[in-house]
Amino acid sequence: MIKSPEKLADTTIQFSAPVRANSPELQQLFDFIALGASERERDRILPFDVVELIRRSRLGALRIPVAEGGGGSTARELFEVVIRLGDTDPNVAHIVRNHFSITERILRSDRTQRNRRWLKAVADGAIIGLAFTELEVKRAGGGQVVNTKLTPDGNGYRLNGTKYYSTGSLYADLIFVRVLVPDGATAFILISTKQEGIDLVDDWDGFGQRLTGTGTTTFTNVRVEADEVIFETDTDKDYLPYNIVPQLFLTAINAGIIRNILRDATALVRTRPRTFYHAVSEQATEDPIIQQTVGQIAANAFAAEAIVLAAADGLDRLPAAKAQGEEAETAAALATSLSAAKAKLIVDDLALRSATLLFEVGGASTTKKSANLDRHWRNARTLSSHNPNHFKARAIGDYEINGTPLPQRGFF
Repeated sequence: MIKSPEKLADTTIQFSAPVRANSPELQQLFDFIALGASERERDRILPFDVVELIRRSRLGALRIPVAEGGGGSTARELFEVVIRLGDTDPNVAHIVRNHFSITERILRSDRTQRNRRWLKAVADGAIIGLAFTELEVKRAGGGQVVNTKLTPDGNGYRLNGTKYYSTGSLYADLIFVRVLVPDGATAFILISTKQEGIDLVDDWDGFGQRLTGTGTTTFTNVRVEADEVIFETDTDKDYLPYNIVPQLFLTAINAGIIRNILRDATALVRTRPRTFYHAVSEQATEDPIIQQTVGQIAANAFAAEAIVLAAADGLDRLPAAKAQGEEAETAAALATSLSAAKAKLIVDDLALRSATLLFEVGGASTTKKSANLDRHWRNARTLSSHNPNHFKARAIGDYEINGTPLPQRGFF
């Protein structure tokens, strides 16, 4: 019987400071998240209790410097945590993807008063969601805005419009929105999800990643203060030409899924009461074919993690490149984006192959709905579909052949 998550959160886990990478408190948090993760996914039970504990743990402040109230982790340490979280529950990992992406953008920007205010909110536990996508835009990921608009209202604005695929926003305290400003340019706003006029709808019906709150967000005459708007010309805007963290984050979750598949495969073999009549051994644990299959999954998990962390190392090199000037920073960002794109091509394939190999370990009985082992393939396939691999591969090939830089929009 699974303990009540609310009771566990209230009585057994205490956080006196933001959790840090590899801390005992972080493992406690992951142990809590693991409770009932498969059942939540199977029965579509939204993990509000889990997100509340993440909020209390201040996991979202992992990358904020210790001097500013955060965990002080490197980018590599962050992605080590993401892989572990993807292993524990890929839905929860995906919920906080946009939070870490936006926090990273703020960290790279000048420390103005509003950026300090937003970082303090994160250090205090606030979680950030995202609302960028508009279905009226014909080319996904290009950053165009057509219907989510700011109109002047006294010394501030009013926001009206609709966004889709607002992953994580259902659980968030703040929401980062791409908007159209009166002069026709695009800008960003970061506002509270509790603002009157914001409607967050859980209408995501994908076959995988079913708990991420990837739904529709409607803004109806929402008040926006002047200092909540980030214009393209603002000096405290993040100008990094490549959006690396969001794409690598999804790949890290898939790497975590392979680790989860390995654990399920091992447990399945150890508890399997019988095998096929023509198997070379009466015990599944002694069957060399099954051993080989589990060994292949283990190798896939190792390779996926190594590839993701190698790409994450590039993020840790960006500050030094920035100090050398814009040209050096752009070159370093391009190299890191290339690494992340290549990582996606390989890790996505390893995740989907590993999810299929799991059924080779257990046979037809593993397809029972109650076992829910198909969640691994469904989740990995959904994550992989976010940025189609053929477009990634083509862009990489164009760079390798012709030296063409990668596109500088949301998918790179």
